[in-house]
Amino acid sequence: MPPTALDVSQAGARLDELTVVDVRTPGEYASGHLPGALNIPLDQLGRALPALREVRGELLVVCASGARSLNACQVLAGHGIRALTLTGGTQSWAAAGRRLDRPAAGARTDWAMERQVRFTAGSLVLAGLGLGLLHPAWQLLSAAVAGGLVFSALTNTCGMAALLGRLPHNRSRAADLDTTLAALAPADPDGAPNPRAPRGSADVA
Repeated sequence: MPPTALDVSQAGARLDELTVVDVRTPGEYASGHLPGALNIPLDQLGRALPALREVRGELLVVCASGARSLNACQVLAGHGIRALTLTGGTQSWAAAGRRLDRPAAGARTDWAMERQVRFTAGSLVLAGLGLGLLHPAWQLLSAAVAGGLVFSALTNTCGMAALLGRLPHNRSRAADLDTTLAALAPADPDGAPNPRAPRGSADVA
């Protein structure tokens, strides 16, 4: 069964009661995220499973456009954790004029993964065409990239994004993830919020 999807209006109306998990890379997250969202990159989701099982209330998983969050919801469902996904992801949220939060000044920001993929794919195609002038065999590089993009569209997956996500600038530090997992810990028995939860982000209109 596919995960339940919320549109921007539905998510906005329920934001205060949802635990929002952003599965984009740390750099993408720093470029702007839903208010209160916690960053758990998709490739780190397995490590976060124990903490996510203990979350009270419903989980809303978001990414840039909705593809990675759908994947994450399916992974979570396979471990008995129900989660919602945001239709259109952070892009739709921002396009609707909703507020985005950003970390404190000085935090690194990276291109969105889709932009990284477009840049890398375009560069490889141009390289294949240029080197093809020296030897026709290099044109196979451009053909391979084109085939990969078609396969990506048909399967709604992206192997290039998975590879780029493993680059150092796209990976979270262990300490960052530890802080996020601590913020997911249940409140104290007397109802007090978790004192380890991260506080305030800079609001952006």
